[in-house]
Amino acid sequence: MKDAMAGFELYQPTDLDTALESAARFGEAGWLLAGGYDSLDWFKDRVKIPEAVIDLSHIGELHGIREVDGAVEIGAMTTLTEVSRSPLVRGRFQLLADAASEVASPQIRNAGTLGGNLCQDTRCWYYRYGVDCYRAGGNTCYAAAPDAQNREHAIFGASRCVAVSPSDTAPALVALDASMVVRSVSGERVVPADNFFMEPGVDIERMTVLEAGEILTSVRIPPTWADAAFYFEKVSDRNSWDFALASIAAAFRTDGVTIDDARVVCGAVQCIPRRLRSVERYVSGRPRTPEGVDAAGAMAVKGAEPLSYNGYKIPLVTNLVKRALRSL
Repeated sequence: MKDAMAGFELYQPTDLDTALESAARFGEAGWLLAGGYDSLDWFKDRVKIPEAVIDLSHIGELHGIREVDGAVEIGAMTTLTEVSRSPLVRGRFQLLADAASEVASPQIRNAGTLGGNLCQDTRCWYYRYGVDCYRAGGNTCYAAAPDAQNREHAIFGASRCVAVSPSDTAPALVALDASMVVRSVSGERVVPADNFFMEPGVDIERMTVLEAGEILTSVRIPPTWADAAFYFEKVSDRNSWDFALASIAAAFRTDGVTIDDARVVCGAVQCIPRRLRSVERYVSGRPRTPEGVDAAGAMAVKGAEPLSYNGYKIPLVTNLVKRALRSL
């Protein structure tokens, strides 16, 4: 039955209130559809069989990039191509534009959305193909076995599940101190990007803090890091299409000699974007020296616990941190 989707009711609201009412009515039996690339894979493989699909693409207020009280607000249904090409984003937060431009292929970026990229589920082979692993409600992690296919999996923060967040834009938004605007029929809440992604030790069956009936409506980026020195790099097997093996998103405030403040976040090494707070503290207030760069790189991988086939991520993360600092 592969590639044959089960039937579902399709709803295409044209305003947010109607979408929120539908999301509340169906709860966990409903599925929010953004660009659809991740969703359709789940449906075709019959791993996810929702009762109703709520298509958000026709809701105007979820689209667009605007400046609000000094912050840049991006609608969750804004495409990744629009984010990567926006003069407002590129002019103030080049880090996010760079990250968005590295997602998958041009064709996918033309339809894939910022909200969808942030909320997509993990790409673990075992979980995606419907085995009864911890994340799917079972009682084992197949990827953690000695002979498992775990080359793409976590080297930090594993708690039963060793899958990683696949989002390329998430590390950039954490580095920029962004906030996620979440709506439900009960009202609105604003969640810091650093707290938006769910650690498996808290709830192993969710990738984000979104509850049933809630919709991510927009992302707000404060002016804190506007026009800072930025560095983004994604390492993958192929330059297009592939998910990251590891990535880094960094923002620096510097006077040219001393780093005054820093945000350094790695992707694809943990279930959530991994903020390297020890590195941030170490480099802040120090002049950039070759010895300091090497020390920061070593500090970045302290506590890593590689699996059978992903030990290469340790030198990879070390060098990504060093390259980010050398970029200054």
